[in-house]
This record gives sequence, C-alpha cells and structure tokens, in this order.
Amino acid sequence: MADSTPRLVLDRATKSFGAVTALGDGSITLLGGEAHALVGENGAGKSTLVKILGGVHRPDSGTLSLDGREVAFTGPSDAQAAGVAIIYQEPSLFPDLTVAENIFMGRQPRGGGRRIDRRAMQRAAADIFTELGVALDPARPARGLSVADQQIVEIAKALSFDAQVLVMDEPTAALTTVEVVRLFQVIETLRARGAAVLFISHRLEEVFACCQRVTIMRDGRFVRSAGIDEVTVDDIIRSMVGRDLDALFPKTDTAPGEVVLEVRDLHRAGVFHDVSFEVRAGEIVALAGLVGAGRSEVARAVFGIDKRTSGTVRLAGRELPNGNARAAMAAGMALVPEDRRQQGLVMDLGIDQNMALGSLARLSRLGLILRGSERSLARAWAPRLQLKYGRMRDAVSTLSGGNQQKVVLGKWLAREPKLLIIDEPTRGIDVGTKAEVHRILDGLVADGMAVLMISSELPEVLGMADRVLVLREGRLTADLTRAEADENSIMRAATGQSPELVS
Repeated sequence: MADSTPRLVLDRATKSFGAVTALGDGSITLLGGEAHALVGENGAGKSTLVKILGGVHRPDSGTLSLDGREVAFTGPSDAQAAGVAIIYQEPSLFPDLTVAENIFMGRQPRGGGRRIDRRAMQRAAADIFTELGVALDPARPARGLSVADQQIVEIAKALSFDAQVLVMDEPTAALTTVEVVRLFQVIETLRARGAAVLFISHRLEEVFACCQRVTIMRDGRFVRSAGIDEVTVDDIIRSMVGRDLDALFPKTDTAPGEVVLEVRDLHRAGVFHDVSFEVRAGEIVALAGLVGAGRSEVARAVFGIDKRTSGTVRLAGRELPNGNARAAMAAGMALVPEDRRQQGLVMDLGIDQNMALGSLARLSRLGLILRGSERSLARAWAPRLQLKYGRMRDAVSTLSGGNQQKVVLGKWLAREPKLLIIDEPTRGIDVGTKAEVHRILDGLVADGMAVLMISSELPEVLGMADRVLVLREGRLTADLTRAEADENSIMRAATGQSPELVS
C-alpha cells in the first residue's frame, strides 16, 4: 500500500545544455510503497530527469524535495547519502572483487586492529539477499554474474545505504523472461519495505504488470500522471507521441519475387545444425526463438562474420565463400547488428561519418575520404529515414537510441543491398520510433528488397513477417506462413512442443 505522503517530489525542473533544452518541465511525485513508471519516446527527457534525481546534473530551475524537505544535490554522493539510488541498465561492478565487497565498497565493517571483517560483511550481504528473496553467494567474485544478478547486487548495495528511492533505468532490456519475473518479485519486496521505485521502460506490458502509477513525458516536458488502472496502452501511446498510433506494424501485402538468399544445410559445430531456408525479394522472413536458440549465430554465419562448418550460402544465385563478410557485402548483403553501439557505430565520430562508413570506397579519391561527399550522402538519407539531429557533424553518441538505429540502417541502405539482415531492429527504442523503423522496413520490401529479421518480440514478428522460421537449440523447428503464425504456434515450436517441422 502506497503512503499518502510523497517520498520524492521533482517540481518543474529545467535543464539546458547550451542552446539545447533537454528538460523543459520535469515534474514527478513518488510515493513510498509504490512502483511508478516513467515513459516517453527517446529524447523525451527521461534520462536528464533521472540524472537530476541522481545528482549527476543540477537543474537550472525547479525544486527537488525528499520527505517534504527541499534538497539540492551537488553530486551523486549527495544523492546517495540522501537515500536516492540509480540502478542503471548496465551495472558497473568491480569484476575481481566479491559480491559482498562490491556492496560495501568503501564502507567495509572493521574488526580488531581496524582490519576488514569479511565474515561480518558477508553476513550483512547475505541478510540483504534473504530479505530480497534471492539466492546469491556473497563470497563469489562478481566476474561472470549475469546482468540480472549484477542488477540484484546493485539493488543490495542501495539497500545497504538504506535507500528509500530506487530508480531503475531500463532494467529488463537484457533479461530473460524468468529473470524479469524475479526482478518484479524484488520490486514487490522493495514496495513492502516502503521504498519508492521509479521504473523506466519502453515495454508497456511491463509497466502494466508491475507499476501502480505512470508519468508520461514528451519533448522534455511533463504530459500527465495517472493511476495504471486509469489508462490503457492506447492512452499512453497517444500521450507519448502526441498523436494516435494506428499503425505500429504498417505491413503492406506484397507478392514475393525471385529467391535472393538460399541457405542449405548450414552447420556450425556445437552452435546450429542443418539449417536450410530461402528469402525472396519483397518479403520479410523472421527468425524467432528463445534466447540461445542460435538466431544471431545463423545470421553471422550467413553474412560471413563466423565460419560455418559445412553448408552453402547463395545470394542471387551466387555461392558465397565461407567466413568472408567482405565478399558478402560486395555481393549485395547488409547486416544491421543487434548491438548498434558496439558493433554498428563509431560513437565518437559524426553522424555523417558513421552513415558513410559502408561507402568509403566510392567516397574516396586517391585514398583520401572526401568530407563533402560524406555529408552529401548523409543529407540524402536523413529525410528518407526521418532522422532527428542537430548538426551532421555532431557525434552519433548525441542521438537517441532510435535515431542511432536509423543511422546504422542508412549506412547499409546507402549501399543499395539486395538482402538486409537486421538483428533486433527495435530493441531499446520507443514506440513512436518503432513505428518509423517498421515503416522503413515495409517500404524496403515494397521496393523489392529481401529482409531477414531477427526479433525477440513476438508482436513485431507477427506484425511484420511474411514468414516465420523458428529455431530451437540450433535447429529449425518450424517454417510458418503469415496466416499460420501466431503466438501459440511460435512458442510451441520454440519450446519443443511441435512434433514436426511445419512447412
């Protein structure tokens, strides 16, 4: 049961960086014993608001109050001392220290002679894990912990500080379904302790599953707050994007053309086995399956990043050499990777430079890259992708996640590929930008391109794919038409409940 007295109130906070207003009206009220969702498109101001709560940024105006007392943080240590903890999407633990040492870093209990009392430290950590209802060994090294377990350690660290406000920034982005369920149970435990939990997620189904209230932001401003039982998914989306979002999956019916990609008996020892399929011009074929099924590994082998043990890959009838991504690119294949920041972009380079990375050979003269040609290429693609940016020479790291994904798409589309492989096309981007990415994919297949899409989101698979290939433990277990595919048929094949391959 939520307390009636607010635990935290941020009122009309603003923050600008030079001429750019990142936050025009940051307002939110958190109650003890309540999980409160914060939602909005990328660029809505959520991250700036969180950094103000965590003491990373000082607001230009507005007030922040904790338990009825106005505070002004000068740094993250002030926020921590006041009982505000930020649990980021990617925890930052010391890998070679134990779990207990990470929790009590800088505050280790001391015994005789001022020596660290390791037993007391481990007992204290074990007590916190018991309270949270999770089984973690305080004496084990942090290295090798799953992302979910690392988050639990960060939560335990916050509780060791007696934090009363916990902010979770996209905590489920890299978690399995089972890990998400455990996290929700931990959130319930935190609520029972009287803590206020701010839950930030693009996954609206999770917002409805674990939160009691929701605050919606758009364009750096507060739009509305409401009880979760007072709004629908459509209400939230409409408030986030400022319009009705009638077509999240704008799929146009197309007649598939000639076979573009032909994969036969693809095998990589210990990873995937005897995988065969085709992708035709003008169709989207989705690779579905549970985490660890081998979907991304198949795509990497098709593109030539990883060597296959056996099997053949043909693009437009031409057999491609094994483990040669350069040859695949030359033949007309493109790959948008799952991790755009680590594998798709050079974060410190400009937007125009990143978009030109796939076309440097034709943008160079005598070994020198022509900056004017880079900018011309980027400016040609930016409006087609509805890219939102300040200046083309700005570092791509300044863009929202959705706009970074568009830059990666532009980099490959500028090469005019015959086949586009796209791995998790909308992971970590907001619902409005998801619709834009789907629109781009639909336009590509309407123009005759072949698309192989890997997605963990079943609504995306069902909404955009013409055919669905399901992998389980590295083997193809179903080949479903759009009419045959539904959540039940895909999950049965993904979990081994389908007795035979559907074709």
